[in-house]
Amino acid sequence: MTKTIKNIGVFTSGGDAPGMNASLYAIIKAASLKNITITGIWQGYDGMVDASFTHLHPKNLAPHVHQGGTIIKTSRSPRFLTLKGRIKAAKNLKKAKIDALIAIGGDGTFRGLMALKEICDIPTIGIPGTIDNDMMGTDYTLGFDSAVNTAINAIDNIRDTAESHNRIFLVEVMGRDSGYIAINSGLCTAADGILIPESKKDQVLLLNKLQHFKNRESLIIVVAEGDETGAIVMAEKIKAINKKVDVRITILGHIQRGGNPTAFDRLLGIRLGVAALDEVLKGTTNVMAGLLNNKITFTPFEKVVKQHKVQTELKELVELFSR
Repeated sequence: MTKTIKNIGVFTSGGDAPGMNASLYAIIKAASLKNITITGIWQGYDGMVDASFTHLHPKNLAPHVHQGGTIIKTSRSPRFLTLKGRIKAAKNLKKAKIDALIAIGGDGTFRGLMALKEICDIPTIGIPGTIDNDMMGTDYTLGFDSAVNTAINAIDNIRDTAESHNRIFLVEVMGRDSGYIAINSGLCTAADGILIPESKKDQVLLLNKLQHFKNRESLIIVVAEGDETGAIVMAEKIKAINKKVDVRITILGHIQRGGNPTAFDRLLGIRLGVAALDEVLKGTTNVMAGLLNNKITFTPFEKVVKQHKVQTELKELVELFSR
């Protein structure tokens, strides 16, 4: 353990994700057993710029492990994007005697740490917290499993009403430029079509299938928000080729970020939290803690900020079950 590290700053940044509180709890609990102080930074990089710091204790987080969101808040900070903002943040960290940082967030969060490194020599470790599952260096990101289960529950409910009508239901799920939520929720709910940003064939296959579709049954189509069209434009395309169909749209939106984290996300947050703490105490810096083949790994930031590609097997499953 690096003796100079006595006070570690912890913050959540970017979009919230279920499991963040579990990860925060694990970091603070493990740190308390090592007599390490944990300083919570409110609202991500904004809190760093504003010197909005608070001492965190395991008792602060234990009652919130089962909750989604993040108890220390999060944000996207335009001020930190400027050199002036980063210099101010670095000065505040030094004044607060913060020796290292652990950040929970996505690629934007880790880019911020890389930028901070240019003006501040402080060890930093990242934990992938994003429902999109779009990070290299880990099989799963924190919050992804919870978001998929939320989407599955919603789609199951939609199917109940869909079976009562002869309609086409387009269900749009989140995921930005990643189709993982759409793939997992679509396959697990026996969707009749899945549209993802990573595929160029999915729209063609779907429109060919719907060209002569007659309202004698219901269909469920899951659309990733980052797909070329999205649910609203896709509905217009369907109506353009087949005016007889009745198309309904449901955009699930931010309900996928909220709600209680699944057992998988809670345990993932705990494992990555403890691993990140142990690694930063060794003096390791500028890496992300991840889970590959169920083993904790550490990947340099410059390699994890690249977009995660969908596995060929999953693409083939999408095409197979969309026919």
